[in-house]
Amino acid sequence: MITAHELKNRDHYLRKLIGFKDTEPVKVITGIRRCGKSSLLRLMMRYLRDNGVSDEQIVEMNFESYAFLHMSADDVYQYVKEQIIPGKRMYLFFDEIQRIPAWESAINALRVDVDCDIYVTGSNAYLLSSEYATYLAGRYVEIKMLPLSFREFILFHGFELRERSNVWGGIQRRVFDKQGESYEPREIFDAYMRFGGMPSIADAGMEPEKALPLLEGIYSTVVLRDILQREKLRGQKQIADAELLCKIVLFLADNIGNNVSASSMSNTLLHEGLLESGKGRGKPSSHTVQAYIRSLLESYFFYEVKRFDIKGRDYLRTLGKYYIVDIGLRNYLLGFRDRDRGHVLENVVYFELLRRGYDVAIGKIDNQEIDFIATTSTDKVYIQVTESMQDENVRVRELAPLRKTRDNYEKVVLSLTPGIDDVYDGIKSLNLIDWLLND
Repeated sequence: MITAHELKNRDHYLRKLIGFKDTEPVKVITGIRRCGKSSLLRLMMRYLRDNGVSDEQIVEMNFESYAFLHMSADDVYQYVKEQIIPGKRMYLFFDEIQRIPAWESAINALRVDVDCDIYVTGSNAYLLSSEYATYLAGRYVEIKMLPLSFREFILFHGFELRERSNVWGGIQRRVFDKQGESYEPREIFDAYMRFGGMPSIADAGMEPEKALPLLEGIYSTVVLRDILQREKLRGQKQIADAELLCKIVLFLADNIGNNVSASSMSNTLLHEGLLESGKGRGKPSSHTVQAYIRSLLESYFFYEVKRFDIKGRDYLRTLGKYYIVDIGLRNYLLGFRDRDRGHVLENVVYFELLRRGYDVAIGKIDNQEIDFIATTSTDKVYIQVTESMQDENVRVRELAPLRKTRDNYEKVVLSLTPGIDDVYDGIKSLNLIDWLLND
């Protein structure tokens, strides 16, 4: 168990929890396993204690602990009721609660019967299914947690980011280790691209022989245990083939940033020999493949991005794209390689946009694509991602769809080597690493 002094800050998420403290909604923290949800609960508990809440007012239940493993929803309710201090507000923390059948009835009853503030974590989107919404009638707020951002990666690995103004009025950044050795941010970014942002990797250091077994454990837990076991609990028989599930994972990991459909995936898997047509099962139907993809989306292992027709102002139903939640997991699955670095950079940018609160779509304009349209209630930005803007042909290709977009919203190209010009016809050319490090 992580003790309080070993906790590393996730300020971005902790501020959100603090902002909802003592409000009616149940705080539901979701995200892939091992992305830091349990640590976030402990950070919140530490904050409460530092601000006058006594230990007796805090009830914590981790349903991966054997002490709570075989509880029913009734047991959960009774356990908490026995801890209640009359006349005091209670703070209730439930970690990985989806393991308890009908857990939502216990949470709702506690919300109604007890003066309390409730925090819940879960590693599957099924947690927020229609049943949950029915029980709580919208009285919850979801906080979506992701693996470490690049800025968090620097801090978790024991580095210090220092910034100073340069002679051109910009910001110059250097990264220092505990011995005072200095590094370019690009060096640390290359490590981020290699090892990814799962917090437990920081404890192992940047050594493949230590990092890869940890990534293997996360993959096995999410894909082989959680998904298949969850389908049994739900009474579903559609997702029961571990081999097919693993091969769909490999296909999606290999095709991040590519347009993909369930039918094309089924055909490709069979054509490339990744699925055997023998064993009496033949080619899996597109409905079967889609069910397997859905299970991976629910586990937050992959995220789907829809395409948006800019001229038609509507979402398209076909050929979305998928991005993997952590590049380190992809490298574990496929090995370290550079051949599709552009799509890997897209993957990093996509999740950073989610962290910053944007809704993200792929833009289609005529027969061309814009990598991302990122929107909030008050803002919109069009983003292209490429490795370099130094080649003239690349500049023409990346700028063309942005130039076709005639509205006045911000348009940006992010790259590792932006080239000489900062702006092309009003389109900004920014250094990707600087963009990631900006607050």
